[in-house]
Amino acid sequence: MAGKRRYSDAEFRQGAVRIVAETGVPIAQVAQELGMNETTLASWVSWARRTGGVSATGESEELARLRRENAQLRKDNKEQAMERNVLKRCMVLWGK
Repeated sequence: MAGKRRYSDAEFRQGAVRIVAETGVPIAQVAQELGMNETTLASWVSWARRTGGVSATGESEELARLRRENAQLRKDNKEQAMERNVLKRCMVLWGK
């Protein structure tokens, strides 16, 4: 045995996960460049995504959620405007 593994340091783990998240480079390539097992890095990335430790993918997911919500609100607004116009016409006809 060569001694203590260098990737047991928490700072190294965070840096490796950040490289995968921010650059979009495949986990296998990053693991090879860092001289570590691909499965180990994959488990770190998976854990970080579950706990919210990876911000780059979280931000894109949040942006997608906000865009869906915005589209739904615009659709609801359009429907309510149509309903309001129908009610206005009914009141005009009822008043005559």
